[in-house]
Amino acid sequence: MADDIVLRVERLSVQGNAHGTPVLDDVSLTLRRGETLGVIGESGAGKTTLGLAVLGHLRDGLVRGAGRVLLGKTDVLALRPCELAALRGTRVAYVAQSAAAFNPARRLIDQVVEIAVARELLSKRAAHERAVALFAQLGLPNPERFGERYPHEASGGQLQRAMTAMALCASPDIVIFDEPTAALDAEARTRVLDLIRETLAATGTAAVFISHDLPSIGRICDALLVLRNGRVIESGRAQQMLAAPRDPYTRALLDAQRAGRDDNVHHADDDRAPGKHSTQVPLFEARHIGVRYRNGHVALRDVSIALHAGRTLAVVGPSGSGKSTLARIVTGLLAPSAGSLCLNGAPLVPALRQRGRETLRAIQLVHQIPDLALNPAQRISETIGHALALAGAPSGAGRDAETAALLEQVGLDASYARRYPHELSGGQKQRVCIARALAARPALLVCDEPTSALDPLVAATLLELLARLQRERRFAMLLITHDRATLHALAHDVLHLREGAPVGTQARYVPHDALALAAPT
Repeated sequence: MADDIVLRVERLSVQGNAHGTPVLDDVSLTLRRGETLGVIGESGAGKTTLGLAVLGHLRDGLVRGAGRVLLGKTDVLALRPCELAALRGTRVAYVAQSAAAFNPARRLIDQVVEIAVARELLSKRAAHERAVALFAQLGLPNPERFGERYPHEASGGQLQRAMTAMALCASPDIVIFDEPTAALDAEARTRVLDLIRETLAATGTAAVFISHDLPSIGRICDALLVLRNGRVIESGRAQQMLAAPRDPYTRALLDAQRAGRDDNVHHADDDRAPGKHSTQVPLFEARHIGVRYRNGHVALRDVSIALHAGRTLAVVGPSGSGKSTLARIVTGLLAPSAGSLCLNGAPLVPALRQRGRETLRAIQLVHQIPDLALNPAQRISETIGHALALAGAPSGAGRDAETAALLEQVGLDASYARRYPHELSGGQKQRVCIARALAARPALLVCDEPTSALDPLVAATLLELLARLQRERRFAMLLITHDRATLHALAHDVLHLREGAPVGTQARYVPHDALALAAPT
């Protein structure tokens, strides 16, 4: 029935006024009460632009063309700012792709309940009770106290779940989920998806679910829409499309996802003798590392790792187990409370600001959240150019050529060098971060969920690129991942973490190990 329709997008077009590229081109869809629509497509296809348009928002550099976005009978793209402010968070809410959506200066609980309290939908006490209940349902640790943390005291996966709680707290009519499970391990992903599905069904809330993860789409979505270069390639009922896609591009996405789970995909150790590094001096060592925050929370306990040139150590475990904290220790972004670091057999100062220029070049990070890693005021050419300068590359035409080559290596056109971060999708920004890290010609590359923001086709290409470059340049890699395909393609050794402590010791990675992505209890 027409009364059940809560959202209608009618032939919507959006252009980029800086570069003239269509971002959305004649997109139409219908969403009914209680229905979940999945939106898939490669990075830069326009998925996030479509999701934000439902909130009446277009990012800087984008302009509306033809078409309407109707929430009920209201064209949200025609509303004034004060009208949009009243609508957002109550009738339509958004779970962002990036945990950078949180204010770093405020406690999580205050941000989660803010809309419900400010709009007088719930009393402050009732909102706090609902938030704690959502924290518990989402599997967050110590839900009664979790909200007292600040964003930097939680992992990326925990922040992603806290954003889901924030969106659901005010019981909106529609929730836009933009890659809500990308930072979660497999166990947590299943639990969160089940919660989202149950909550939507119980409340009659409609949802738009944007994701690269096709199993997640199949688990939660009723209908499916495939975008490519801003255009709708295919749409229909989710289970039918996933079982028998009509369009070759949809089939390619499905094939790439299945290949990542295939037992026969290439593994990093296939071309290398086991144990070849065992008598070599490690390129990098961290010994008996401990991290305790001022609030008493212990993030790491007695963790030791050894990284060798040309090899990848994968650190795996549930969200919140301390994996990203270990990456911050290695890169100097966080000083350990206990333990020591060594680089090339010599003591390494823990603080980034005390490390020399050559050490800064030698250890590069691909951050889990690209929005936190890119300067919004700098063009991509400047961002990559700084890393090239650190590696001693001359300025001028030569540096511009190297920048273009690096962008093309990670699947971006050279013209992206002229753009600013806000003109890129989440996946495109992640590829820029990888290009910048490679530009410094590192001896050690720290990759924190490097493919979580990428579609399966681009992710597979980047995994092949990283594996090839590691073979050619012999850099060591510390890999943090929840993704089995990433682990299988790159890992030589593996260390399991749970609740900040190692489960066993660092060991050679055995493909198809059932413990590879979630350490045992």
